[in-house]
Amino acid sequence: MLRRSALTAALLLAGAAPASAETVSVTARGETAPVGTAQADAADDPAIWRDPRNPARSLIVGTDKKAGLYVYGLDGQVRHFEAAGRLNNVDLVDTGRGGVIVVASDRNDEARARLQLYRLDTRKGALLPLGAVEGGAGEAYGLCLWRTASTLFAFSVLKDGAVHQVRIDLPRKAAPAGRIIRTLKLATQTEGCVVDPRTATLYVGEEARGIWAFGANPRASASGKLVAPVDGAHLVADTEGLAILPQGRRGGWLVASSQGDNAYALYRLPDMAPAGRFRIAAGALGATQETDGIALAPGSFGRTYPQGLFVAQDGDNSPAAQNFKLVSWRDVLLALRRNKD
Repeated sequence: MLRRSALTAALLLAGAAPASAETVSVTARGETAPVGTAQADAADDPAIWRDPRNPARSLIVGTDKKAGLYVYGLDGQVRHFEAAGRLNNVDLVDTGRGGVIVVASDRNDEARARLQLYRLDTRKGALLPLGAVEGGAGEAYGLCLWRTASTLFAFSVLKDGAVHQVRIDLPRKAAPAGRIIRTLKLATQTEGCVVDPRTATLYVGEEARGIWAFGANPRASASGKLVAPVDGAHLVADTEGLAILPQGRRGGWLVASSQGDNAYALYRLPDMAPAGRFRIAAGALGATQETDGIALAPGSFGRTYPQGLFVAQDGDNSPAAQNFKLVSWRDVLLALRRNKD
């Protein structure tokens, strides 16, 4: 995470601080316990597993990028901690019979990115280590998953802008295997990513420049398109975490952490038209600042989160260590609607 991008700093020094677009405010309805690493930039990225049978028993997996992986309940309490060192970003996917697979980007060796794999025991809220696969030469940073009918892919995003597409095989009685099958490249520091499974579109956040779209299919072109540039108004550098909430065949939203002004930028799918902005303000719980990773999941998560759950890393949870804030997606939609009316 960069506290302030070079672009934003240059604007401020020139006396031309960008005027942000109109932004609504919501408050968090829950938060996780702080991560164990105090007085440091440590919490980073969350992922959400929704329990289809009992949504109130859903789980959140979150990284302490100095120490390992946490599993939290919706009450914010720690269910499990996996000491694994410098795990930066995390994602998960329900593979059906194969269970819920959790993958985290491992930068314990900054010259050799690796992807650590776990199976999430959803009943106990525990992580079961499966092994690791290669994520490319360089420092691991971002990570997102895409599961087709037959294959699990991971996109291993390196700090230098390389994005390696890794095919992952999960044999029942052997360690996982991974093979890099394609490499994409952006020019500068890159981290957040997410895949729209309906259109097989990979969205990647280049921190100083904005959001790029690539074909996620291994046979697609390696050329991307800048679909949401950093403009200092709707999206303020750094572009950090990305999350998606699909609706119908092609609709829904893509959400980006607009870290430079402590906000979250919404884009309408599939055309990526700006669709509003919000902040998490102080209420019964604290506000969020300098958010890195975000996650968004549709459906009911119980009475508190009846129309979806949004989770954001909080870069300043003083006086405690950093944590993750939980927001009702219905609150976001209502705030945007009221602002529009």
